[in-house]
Amino acid sequence: LSSLSLPQVFSMVIFGSIVNEGYVNRPNEAEEHCIFNRNHSACNYGVTMGTLAFLCCLAFLALDVYFPQISSVKDRKKAVLADVGVSAFWSFMWFVGFCLLTNQWQASKLEDNPLQEGADAARAAIAFAFFSIFTWVRVAFHGPSRAELCARRTL
Repeated sequence: LSSLSLPQVFSMVIFGSIVNEGYVNRPNEAEEHCIFNRNHSACNYGVTMGTLAFLCCLAFLALDVYFPQISSVKDRKKAVLADVGVSAFWSFMWFVGFCLLTNQWQASKLEDNPLQEGADAARAAIAFAFFSIFTWVRVAFHGPSRAELCARRTL
């Protein structure tokens, strides 16, 4: 099936960037707000998708290990189709995430974060959301060929 190490790393970078430096406060406020235009939904989306994508990668890595032991052709086909479908889903979700984070970052006001704290983390989350789109597309397209190669090795 698919090699999910890059999407797994990218999801951790996005999650970590937002959790570590994605919330800031104004100098005269104690309450922290999301760095993306003070929109908590943007930060929640990035954190949630990063976490779920990471867990999904772990599940499919376990399936990669288990795949050679699947003897039924129908079950192998289901596993490959699930891999392709889930990868296409995550590609779409990261496209939405990239658009959301980029839009909210662009709409952010300088007075909300005058010291530009967390700006590098926000740009990293946006960049890795963009890269995630293409890594998940790659996983979706290479899933069937990797499954066929694995099936040949086990026969």
